[in-house]
Amino acid sequence: MSGTEHVNRTALTTMTADVDKLEVVPGFAHEAIEGWVPTLASDEDLRSALEKAFDYRGDITITRRDGSKVEGYLFDRRTGTTLADSAVRILPKDSNDKLTIPYSEIAALAFTGRDTAAGKSWEAWMKKYWEKKAAGETGIALEPEALE
Repeated sequence: MSGTEHVNRTALTTMTADVDKLEVVPGFAHEAIEGWVPTLASDEDLRSALEKAFDYRGDITITRRDGSKVEGYLFDRRTGTTLADSAVRILPKDSNDKLTIPYSEIAALAFTGRDTAAGKSWEAWMKKYWEKKAAGETGIALEPEALE
């Protein structure tokens, strides 16, 4: 075995061991923010709330300073040094457009949509699957819930 083959085999063994460790690592607690309307008293409050909105797997509603509202899925954010050069990108619920909204235009934020991942876990899905399999069911598959 050449030196390169030995290094690659050692790296693969180490990588496999690390992956095996990941298989038993517990998940993290999911923060329940569905329905939350954060107070945006400071720039930091706004930035923090928008970070949570970016990680949220449901729709949010942004109220702009001019009073207009946009409801949809926040899929991107770009943070700059000021609110004016920071922006979120949102897919509106009622449109196929992608809107860019500067942080400086945001007056209010609400987590209005259902968090589609709340309370779900891979372990719960696997448990259902194995229960069906143990009961002798055939043609079983893990089906996601309907979005609505």
